[in-house]
Amino acid sequence: MQKKERRSKAWFSREGKEGFIYRAWMKNQGIPHDMFDGRPVIGICNTWSELTPCNAHFRDLAESVKKGVLQAGGFPVEFPVMSLGETLIKPTAMLYRNLASMDVEESIRANPLDGVVLLCGCDKTTPSLLMGACSVDIPTIVVSGGPMLKGHWRGMDIGTSDVWRFDAAFKLGEITEEEFIDAEACMARTQGNCAVMGTAATMATMVEALGMSLPNNATIPAADSRRKVLAQLSGRRIVEMVEDDLKPSDILTREAFENAIMVNAAIGGSTNFVIHLLAIAGRLGIDLTLDDFDQLSQHIPLLANIQPSGAFYVEDLYYAGGIPAVVNELKQYLHLTAKTANGFAIGTNSEKASIYDTNIIASIDKPFKPESGIAVLKGNLAPHGAVIKPSAASPHLMTHRGKAVVFETIEDYHARIDLPDLDVDENSVLVLKNVGPKGYPGMAEVGNMALPKKILEKGITDMVRISDGRMSGTGFGTVILHVSPEAAAGGPLAYVKNGDYITVDVKKRLVHLEVSDEELEQRRQHMPLLHLSVDRGYVGLYIKHVEQAHLGADLDFLRGGSGNDVPRDSH
Repeated sequence: MQKKERRSKAWFSREGKEGFIYRAWMKNQGIPHDMFDGRPVIGICNTWSELTPCNAHFRDLAESVKKGVLQAGGFPVEFPVMSLGETLIKPTAMLYRNLASMDVEESIRANPLDGVVLLCGCDKTTPSLLMGACSVDIPTIVVSGGPMLKGHWRGMDIGTSDVWRFDAAFKLGEITEEEFIDAEACMARTQGNCAVMGTAATMATMVEALGMSLPNNATIPAADSRRKVLAQLSGRRIVEMVEDDLKPSDILTREAFENAIMVNAAIGGSTNFVIHLLAIAGRLGIDLTLDDFDQLSQHIPLLANIQPSGAFYVEDLYYAGGIPAVVNELKQYLHLTAKTANGFAIGTNSEKASIYDTNIIASIDKPFKPESGIAVLKGNLAPHGAVIKPSAASPHLMTHRGKAVVFETIEDYHARIDLPDLDVDENSVLVLKNVGPKGYPGMAEVGNMALPKKILEKGITDMVRISDGRMSGTGFGTVILHVSPEAAAGGPLAYVKNGDYITVDVKKRLVHLEVSDEELEQRRQHMPLLHLSVDRGYVGLYIKHVEQAHLGADLDFLRGGSGNDVPRDSH
């Protein structure tokens, strides 16, 4: 079989002035001439940034990748792309996911790269890098940064999900400000992303289940030396992938996406998984819909006893057998012949995996919880769908009817939520509008609204909450998210009023506003929508072109791959 000609040859194998220019300026970095002898050029796409604390150890991780590339006879070149740190970026890192994906796509396409290693960690860095790489479709492997070690505070293990508990305790006076600050110093005590099965760990699991990484990529702790070993082995492997011309389009088949959905259900992954997987599928032209998440999740129980759906942490999941053990336990459901980045089928990679602690990874016959995954609700309040995570919700609220307490914007919510005269009780349904893709803009993680203080004082810890926004993967509660169409786009959510009754029935997959079609139409004619004032720059472009949540909130002009052809010469 004739091997495909390397992309980098169009740069570094040129004769005359063009070759001189391409090589000479690279040589000012001390690169010997024999590195330009036709060996694979491997890009290391690095999202290191001190403004992205979860990725702050990526300089070291990149060095491990380089070692592997050199050992396998490749030519490693590291390059930066926009880094998205969930903890600092305002208004939300999600606003910039699509921008970062464009940075990745064009950086790969415009440069002499034959293969690429994606260094991903904090929530949006994983989907944005994978979306960009899929759009170019050259050999690609993902190396995640790994979870931080769990924190310890006053005899307790703690992680990011405890932020919500500490906040409620502080609001009620159960802990002092000094104790609150002491806890924050104990939680994020090592490098890495959130220690719980938040969005970052869910995204790392997603790429492993999709087959885009080596086995165990998702769960090896960032501080564990084996994370550097995996990075080095990934550097070796990408050179082989270039030789074999093994591209994302060869791995990311419909079967791979179905595997990822079922594994996500078994681990209790973040609801953000839905919107990111839909966007990745859209880049590849894979026909994936919200209904697929519901249908494929329904028969998968929760196996991983990991916060926020359980009690333990991602490092514990690794010690208990990791994702290979979960995959092996799910073998009767998965497409075991799906190809992965190491050249083997996912079933082959996991067939010898064992569960070492059944308190952390349960068996398929005796699951941790019977309900898992993502439930997709529809009705007149969400014609295109909304999502809820049953494993993190309260069973007694899965069927519920209550009066709406409406907040028009996040600012409105913050201004009124703790007012003594707020007309709310534990049976109410908190409704937050205008926090969707266009409305925020960017679809922020504000959907798991903190409960009113006077409700917390009753000892109530959960209420039904509905919004067109997202919630952190570290969050929990009976929270209905991603309502589509969003309020700012004229969806029915825009016309909900205080006192309207809303019915939720998760078993029936229903979210229903008890208002007639005629009344809704009257409200459409008389209730103004949120005014979207930004009309310039990236944010203006985003508001104009972003798709709704049920399509993945990508920009409409980015759907479908555009190929890896070498750009035209400029010399």
